[in-house]
Parts: sequence; C-alpha cells; structure tokens
Amino acid sequence: MGSLVAAMASYLDAKAHKGEWLVRIEDVDGARTVAGAAEDILRALSILGMCWNSEIVWQSKRYSLYEAALGQLGDHIYACGCTRREIADSRLGIGTDGSAIYPGTCRKGLAVGKAARAHRLRVPDTNQKDECIRFQDRWRGEVVQHLAVECGDFVLRRADGFWAYQLAVVVDDADQGVTHVVRGMDLIGSTARQIYLQRLLAFHTPEYMHVPVVTNAAGEKLSKQTGAAPLDLSNPVETLANAARFLGLDVAETTSTEAFWNEATQQWATRFEIR
Repeated sequence: MGSLVAAMASYLDAKAHKGEWLVRIEDVDGARTVAGAAEDILRALSILGMCWNSEIVWQSKRYSLYEAALGQLGDHIYACGCTRREIADSRLGIGTDGSAIYPGTCRKGLAVGKAARAHRLRVPDTNQKDECIRFQDRWRGEVVQHLAVECGDFVLRRADGFWAYQLAVVVDDADQGVTHVVRGMDLIGSTARQIYLQRLLAFHTPEYMHVPVVTNAAGEKLSKQTGAAPLDLSNPVETLANAARFLGLDVAETTSTEAFWNEATQQWATRFEIR
C-alpha cells in the first residue's frame, strides 16, 4: 500500500498536468534485486488501470550513462577507502537519510595501506556556495539542508561496484526530461544532494513533491521488512479508494478503475490548483 500511495500521487500529478507518466525500474542495486519482482509490479499497475506513456527504463541497462556522468565531475569526486564501521565510529551523527555522516577522512587522498572502495562527491564546505540547498516542496513547503553538516561527502559508486541511487536518478531524470518528481517523504532527505549534483552536471532541476508515507501501528514505514501485506488486487477499485483516502482524496464510489482515475485526477488538480 505504501508503494501504491506514492505511485498514485505521481500518476495523478502527471495526469492533472496533462503530462506523461514515466515508469522506471530502479534495479541499480543488483545485490537486492529479486527476480520477477519488477514484472509483478508492472502487472499490478496494469490491473489498477495505471498506464505509462513511454518505454520502460531499466537502470541496470544504463551503466554507461552513469559512468559518463561520473567522468564529467572531475575533481569533485575522490576515491574513499573507509568501511562503514570506520565511518560510524567517527560519531559525527546520522544524516537526513539515516546513514552516518561522512567525516571526510579520504578527502586529501587515501591513507597509507588503504585501497579505494567507493567514489564520493565532495560537497562544499560550510559557508561556501551551494553548501546550503533550498527548495520548495509542493507538499511540505520550503526545505533547507546544509550539505556539509547534514550529510557530508556522499557516495556515487559503492564499494561493491554498484551505482548509488543519488547519481542514477539524477542522470535518468535529466535524460528522460523529467519536469516533476513526486515520491514518498522518506526520500526528501536525498533531494538536496540531487539538486547539488544537477547543478554540477548543468542539468535542469525538476519540481519536487514528497507525500507522506504509510506506516504501521509502530510508526514504521510499510515494507516487506516490517511485515506489510501485499496489495489486494482482487478488487482494484476498493484498493485504489483506500490509497486515495490516505492522500486526502474523497473519491465517490465508482464502478471501474477508469471512473476512479477520472474523478481522482479532477480532485487532485483542484487541490493543487493545476490548470
């Protein structure tokens, strides 16, 4: 249900803007990719009447684009030999995405005996240009993040060789001509880093909207790790109506997914003054 809520918000926003809704399979993390999972997602979207407008993009087939972007960053990136334990032991705190803030250990080069594990992007020091990133989130309002103290230099290519989410989505958004990003509030902590990357790569910055995430009774985000139940696709209209209510929409009882989407899109356009 949590994934459906985020997908619904993005779908409604695209339709309300009379734009295109793009589907991208973010399988860049090969270690966590489950065979058949993407196909199950696409099947569920189809059953729920959610139609995408162009060819599906698979991140696992786009590594050459990420490599090219990394090459464009030049001196802004450096090799890092630190382990997760070493970074956690620095005790600088936890960043906005829940990971330990990097202390800058390898900024001036690898220590003797250290081998390169990951590649990091050097963020501006405090009070330098672009160290403070501000953006207007269409749901939450103004968001301000200080890169140096709230996340530190962040990974673009991981120690296991896989590309990091931050770089992949920035490159893909630019390549696909994305103008509006609508996603869960759990990703809002990544947005400032992505905006900084966009500036370095001379990419357009989309408009952002981060919608609330669905949680369980313990306040945990719904996921397989927290025991969330799979979507009930036996009654698509009821499943859609439940997700819509979470987003604050009051869609009258409808008899088809097409009727649901027509009504929900009108309500979304009115709510966010989209003309």
